[in-house]
Amino acid sequence: MIGEPAASPASSWATSSAKPLGITGASWLASRPWLGGPRSPLSGPLLAAGGAVAGVGFTISLLISSKAFTGQQLDEARLGALATVIAAPLVAWIVLRIVRRLPEGLRARQIAGTADDLLDLAQDVDPERDHIRGPEDAPVTLLEYGDFECPYCGQAELTIRELLTSFGDDVRYVWRHTPLNDVHQYAQLAAEAAEAAAAQGAFWEMYDTLLSHQGELRREDVARYAGELGLDADRVMEELRRRVHAPRVSEDVASADESGVSGTPTLFVNGRRHYGAYDIATLSDAVRAARGRSRATARA
Repeated sequence: MIGEPAASPASSWATSSAKPLGITGASWLASRPWLGGPRSPLSGPLLAAGGAVAGVGFTISLLISSKAFTGQQLDEARLGALATVIAAPLVAWIVLRIVRRLPEGLRARQIAGTADDLLDLAQDVDPERDHIRGPEDAPVTLLEYGDFECPYCGQAELTIRELLTSFGDDVRYVWRHTPLNDVHQYAQLAAEAAEAAAAQGAFWEMYDTLLSHQGELRREDVARYAGELGLDADRVMEELRRRVHAPRVSEDVASADESGVSGTPTLFVNGRRHYGAYDIATLSDAVRAARGRSRATARA
């Protein structure tokens, strides 16, 4: 009948209640292999939790209600829409509580069934090329693009040392060169000196020395460090004079550019760029999360 409401005020609540089912069901259907869909980045339980949160019916529900109803019906429709603001997060909380109680093996299988992560690191770690400190088979890789003259890299080094001690064989650390030549006069020289030391099997010894003497990175300083480390100092200085290791440093810089690195230190945890602070608490949280994902995937 003309002028009669098309739906009852309870439709606001019903529509909001149907949204989680619609979102969860449609997302599941769209990611089915037999339909040629992409793998979902979320596991089934988390998809259900996300659908539950989406059950909030607020702005649009209120707008439609104001167009469809008046008087008491409008008040009831508004109340139904506002109730979803409480009900939807509550349902999501319940779903997440259930997810936490799922058997560990089932959760691992769910994670393994999701789409692979889109990594921020353009070039994966190459054990044949990269400088690695720690077990090569560690579940977590912490990679740093750094500059030996950068004071922030010096600060980060203290945290990284503590991190490697705390996590033991669960973390391996990788250094790649990104000398900021426009602001650090001796950064390029220091990077090439580290590679010259690497040619004599002493990269990490020179790495430690350079970062602990960031204000003394001139040629004569490098020559002294080479002698103190028991290296062939004449060979180191000759290779620096001939710029033998400049191409190797340039390769690291190119890979940094591909990964969107614009400053130092820039850290990646299992290929994901670390955007937070690099204090021990923040990095430890990032490593624990990466370790958990790695172990869950391995168990699956």
